[in-house]
Amino acid sequence: MVYCNKFCIFNILLLHIPLIYAMICMLAMTPVLFCTGDFFFQGGIIVPDTTELVCHTDAINELLARYGVKFGLYKNGTFKEQLFPYDAIPRIITAEDFNELDRGLRQRVMALNCFIADIYGEKKIIRDQVVPEEFVFNSPGYLHQCEGQTPPKGVWSHISGIDLVQAKDGGWFILEDNLRVPSGASYPMIARDLERKASPRTFQTNAIADNRDYADLLRATMDHVNTGGCTVVLTPGRYNSAYFEHSYLAEKTGAHLVTGSELTVEDGYLWFNGLGGKKEKVGTVYRRISDDFLDPLAFRSDSLIGIPGIYDVFRQGHVALMNAPGNGVADDKGIYYFVPKMIRYYLNEEPILHNAPTYLPYYEEDMKYVLDRFDTLVLKDVAEAGGYGVVFGSKMTAQQKADFIALLKKEPRRFIAQEVIDFRDLDIMENGEAVPRKADLRAYVLMGAEPVVWKSGLTRFSRNPDSFIVNSSQGGGFKDTWVLSH
Repeated sequence: MVYCNKFCIFNILLLHIPLIYAMICMLAMTPVLFCTGDFFFQGGIIVPDTTELVCHTDAINELLARYGVKFGLYKNGTFKEQLFPYDAIPRIITAEDFNELDRGLRQRVMALNCFIADIYGEKKIIRDQVVPEEFVFNSPGYLHQCEGQTPPKGVWSHISGIDLVQAKDGGWFILEDNLRVPSGASYPMIARDLERKASPRTFQTNAIADNRDYADLLRATMDHVNTGGCTVVLTPGRYNSAYFEHSYLAEKTGAHLVTGSELTVEDGYLWFNGLGGKKEKVGTVYRRISDDFLDPLAFRSDSLIGIPGIYDVFRQGHVALMNAPGNGVADDKGIYYFVPKMIRYYLNEEPILHNAPTYLPYYEEDMKYVLDRFDTLVLKDVAEAGGYGVVFGSKMTAQQKADFIALLKKEPRRFIAQEVIDFRDLDIMENGEAVPRKADLRAYVLMGAEPVVWKSGLTRFSRNPDSFIVNSSQGGGFKDTWVLSH
């Protein structure tokens, strides 16, 4: 990718013949990228010029630091905050590509909601032997406390974060589903706000979908399931890794930002204890606390950040919890294997978006394949997240490989294996030059009366040229995601 300013020689040559050049590109399908001051031609596709934004990268990162746009990590028992580095070259998704993603993501989230409702209800998918019962009931995300539960309006996963990668041939693959407490939407929100201030002309002259509606979509989702009362964002506190996001989304949606100590259960309802002793009944809790710590009376008894009795209020239908407890049964990496089957089973449709090629060592045939092709696969611990528990067979020593295979044979349900997708590199700026790095996309689907896919997303990239791991906890950075409106 070649970046040039509006005075570069290519601009002078192309300034008077952009349409002719575009037609030549379309016929030749050339991958060469040139700018004309307002937009680029890339393989016949017109995409916005980001030159001006790139010049403001450092200033935007400084503002992100000043605003506290950070994430926290516990390392060796010590809490440390660090910046989530921003890169100004956006991921650009064409309108045609987004339409396919939109259809496929809505389809997938609808099937996953059906699955969760079924598992805690009639369990038809187990009875019909589509999903083995041991994969469900042995999942660390399955909560027996949720048996027989129906959340308000029947919505389990109100906010779903679906992680995808784009292969070099342009096809999209889903890597995993995040249905418990998916995070990250605030980063492209605030980045876009700062980009607009740094380069308003970029957004005035280009057909980029406006992503400032996320707060409205989130608020509409909160209101859809509200049981009568105010809305709160429940945070574990400022030492949580995503505390910036908790406070930012509370401000943008007009919800109260609260900790567990500010909520109490009385007479079967949840109450917010505000300033001056004022009490408000709570109708929706957008909780950023994991299931285990939500209620010490229902889950972990040693939780100091939960609200005693809140789960009972939820079971009575007197408060909505977003996302509903128990969703972890559907975003277990072992269950991920079965999502295409869920789509066929519940919706009677073929999947629009596909999983990465995945194997379950639990099955004898798949175990044989994994052992035969071990060096070519990536193996994942189904209970881990954040880039942890991911190992590449090709990077192991002989002893590490032997030890891992022994563990795999002992605990086959604990792991999945996937083909290593050579997914598309995206350019990032490093030391003044554009260099390619691996990147994924977290898309957000909000489920109110109907599922809605946000026309944006969190693009994460690896800063290590030899790494496929893009998570912030592993040192990755992020960039904005521009969806072209036509």
